[in-house]
Order: sequence, then structure tokens, then C-alpha cells
Amino acid sequence: MGLLNGKVAIITGAGGGIGREYALAFAKEGAKVVVNDVGGAVNGVGGDESPASKVCDEIGAAGGEGVPSFDTVATMEGGERIARTALDAFGKIDVLINNAGILRDKTFAKMEESDWDAVMAVHLKGAFCCTKPVFRHMRERNEGGRIVNVSSLAGLIGNFGQSNYGSAKAGIAGFTRVLSVEGQKYNITCNAIAPVALTRMTETLPMFQGPGIEKMLGPEWIAPLAVYLASDLSAGVTGKIFGVQGGKVFEYKMVTTEGVTKDRPWTAEEIAKELPNITHL
Repeated sequence: MGLLNGKVAIITGAGGGIGREYALAFAKEGAKVVVNDVGGAVNGVGGDESPASKVCDEIGAAGGEGVPSFDTVATMEGGERIARTALDAFGKIDVLINNAGILRDKTFAKMEESDWDAVMAVHLKGAFCCTKPVFRHMRERNEGGRIVNVSSLAGLIGNFGQSNYGSAKAGIAGFTRVLSVEGQKYNITCNAIAPVALTRMTETLPMFQGPGIEKMLGPEWIAPLAVYLASDLSAGVTGKIFGVQGGKVFEYKMVTTEGVTKDRPWTAEEIAKELPNITHL
């Protein structure tokens, strides 16, 4: 018996890379899957229905059930249509994976407003647009649900040339934490995955060059964590941000130091003097 038997999952950006691995793994575990992908280039330009359709064909060939969706995640209308695709095909939504993304990497000095807006629209606004109708459905259905967002090392740690992408992914981390709090009363969990994997979006980056990288950091390493977070095995797990780098699975945490307290307002000079104690864990 599959871990996701009877579940219906929407996976955005599932026409290739990590999203495709999610879709195939979910179907293998018994989920019915909406495979969403506009089929654009890495920078978000263009569109092609074949990637989502091909993944659905793969799912069907393996004995699973999948339907394609070609709507954009970057508008409320697109998010509503993606949810409607699941409801029309399968009658409910149990799981949403907000995975769709694009890249427009430039140093901040060279970044154009259009580069910023496009990345924000797909990643951060896209997570909102897709989650809104799904969260509403899960709340009204009153049987709980699982939402998994995709953040990134670029947003949690920082990465050169990715101020737009990093800001969007940091926003997704904050979105995850807030939604986990608001979803608790409805048994809707919300977690995030920050993957490091070799995909079409990362293949040109320096850290993904060299022999054996495809085997060590292939997208197939990420999917088991998504299956876990979508399954009943993760009941009660919410508000967490997990990292995956090959065989390593870990949790990102924000920590606060003990700090230093005064009974009056600080002076700038005092802050400078006490900084080692203020920042010490």
C-alpha cells in the first residue's frame, strides 16, 4: 500500500527537474497528481504544453493517474484554475507543492525592475495565488491537508547574483511559518524544502560543475522528503524548513542570542562595545 493512496496532489513546476521527481514519486505512492507546468524557459519566457503532458504520460505508463495543467501560478486566475483542474478531475485536494520557479540572475547593480518583478511573481506571488484556493478548499472540507513550499539556500543563507530569487525564497520561508500557525486549527500543515540539486535551473552554476555531480546531487534525492511531508507519517510536523543536499537532510532554524539587557536606552558606543556579547549564542 502506498503512503499516499487516496490522496490528491497538485505539484506546480512539475514538467521537469525536482518537480517531475515529486510527481513521479507521489504517483508511485498512490497519489493522483495534477502536473502543473507552463513549459517556459528557465527565465520564464515562452510556453510549451509538452513537459507537463509527458510527465502525465510517464505516470500513466507506470499505472498511476495524472492530469496536466498549463496555467500560470503568477495570477489569482491561474491559481484558481489550477485548483479547479484538481477538483474537476479528482474531486478534492489533499496536498499542494508550490514548486514552480524561474531564474533571472544578475548582480544587484545590473538588475532591472522587470527581472525583480518576474521572479517575485512566479515564486512568492505564485505561492500565494496557488495556496489561496487550496487553503480555502481544505478549510471548508475540514479534513486537513498538507502544503509544502520550496525555499532555497539563496534566501536563507544568501547567494551572489540572486537578490531577486533570494528575496522571493526568503519570503516563502516567512509565508510558510505564518501559514503553519494559521493552519493549525484546521489540521493543515505547512512546511518548506530548501533543496540543492542539479536541474535545468542550476546546471550552469559553478557548484554544479565537475565529475559525479549528477549522481551526487540529482533531483531524485529531494522527492522522498516531499513524500514524507505529504503523508500521514508527518502528522503534526509543521512550520519547519528542511534542507536536502544529496543524502543529507537537515533543518534550517532561525535562532536568537541571549543578548544583553539594560534598564535604560542604549548609546551607539555601548552597542559597539557590547557587540560580542550581544551576538554570542
